[in-house]
Amino acid sequence: MADFDEYMADEYDMDDLEDDMNAAFDGRDIDASDSEVEDFDQLNKAADTSAAQARNGKDIQGIPWDSLTLTRKDYRKTRLEQYKNYENIPNSGDESAKKCMNTEKGSSFYEFRRNSRSVRSTILHFQLRNLVWATSKHDVYLLSNYSISHWSSLTGCRSEILNVKGHVAPSEKHPESLLEGFTETQVSTLAVKERLLVAGGFQGELICKHLDRPGVSFCSRTTYTENAITNAVDIYRNSSGALHFMASNNDCGVRDFDMERYKLVQLFRYLWPVNHSSLSPDGKLVAVVGDDPDGLLVDTSNGQTIGTLKGHLDYSFASAWHPNGVTFATGNQDKTCRIWDTRKLSESVAVLKGNLGAVRSIRFTSDGRYVAMAEPADFVHIYDTKSGYKKEQEIDFFGEISGISFSPDTESLFIGVWDRTYGSLLEYGRTRDYTYLDSLL
Repeated sequence: MADFDEYMADEYDMDDLEDDMNAAFDGRDIDASDSEVEDFDQLNKAADTSAAQARNGKDIQGIPWDSLTLTRKDYRKTRLEQYKNYENIPNSGDESAKKCMNTEKGSSFYEFRRNSRSVRSTILHFQLRNLVWATSKHDVYLLSNYSISHWSSLTGCRSEILNVKGHVAPSEKHPESLLEGFTETQVSTLAVKERLLVAGGFQGELICKHLDRPGVSFCSRTTYTENAITNAVDIYRNSSGALHFMASNNDCGVRDFDMERYKLVQLFRYLWPVNHSSLSPDGKLVAVVGDDPDGLLVDTSNGQTIGTLKGHLDYSFASAWHPNGVTFATGNQDKTCRIWDTRKLSESVAVLKGNLGAVRSIRFTSDGRYVAMAEPADFVHIYDTKSGYKKEQEIDFFGEISGISFSPDTESLFIGVWDRTYGSLLEYGRTRDYTYLDSLL
């Protein structure tokens, strides 16, 4: 993982063109006070964009192109030419492009529903983009500064679930819980599933809260080493139905926590910082990727490598499993997402190409029909798995992406957008074919 301070300024620099865009609105700082955030919420509710407005020609982000000195087409061209993709291995993006498959763009698997500008989705590390989680087609959890918030697309209301700016300590007593808790936690990654919220921090913090209980249930610090950052969290149920989560850390460790007993039950170590790990649906395998071009397929019973994933040209920061338990995907700073089959790991099934930069977040729908991959900014790609990943929908906007999440029922897709002026939450709905109803008319 790269040094955060070294790259932060370059990653978020949209050049002078963004200043032209920002002049149209009074943008707010990422460090705004709570009262300023509330003011921002009220000011921007009127600036939300609905599906009906978008159909009538309004920009989905509310960017007033007519009043700017450049067109959207020109700004897109400039962004594609000037956006700086972070690479640990020079020219990895150019080299990987030669191996990417051609896809047929223009599909519309998910259609635009709403852009909610009163939801401020933020990022604290430029390489970690798993900060948006949908638990239903209307309920989303996301990071907004030091606040982990719930957003209801039904009511249009945001509510704070956990504020980590001050002192956070567990209200329950468990032998392995850090009872003194933490102060001013910088949240690097987030996961919400099975009514459990787990937030990982820059200093190896893990904060666990059950959404149906008051207070925080469990706190743990994974490590006290300098490279302590928690890079990813994966919540799951094991074969016996017990609730667990897996944490990937920069200290080269993957840790498995049992949330029935509130304790660490397994620790696997590798030769490089682990940026992401994801568990297969049957819980027997885990995909492990990090600061090495080669990923690993690992046996969860003992942490031993059963296969090496060769093909990527840079470091990987994303992985996800198809619900069939055979197919999985990895996302890399070489601007590609590779699809793998556990039965034949010698080469990837498909190599999917990004436009601007690294693939930093990947999600499959629960029915396995679609997979979405998010670049650092501006583009989310959705592929039809039944077409062999050849049919693609490209969602095009402007701003850094804090995370993407399909709802468990596959009906909604949420995209967190971090931008000092146009930060928001984009909502898309699954396109359905209801032509059979015509026979009733």
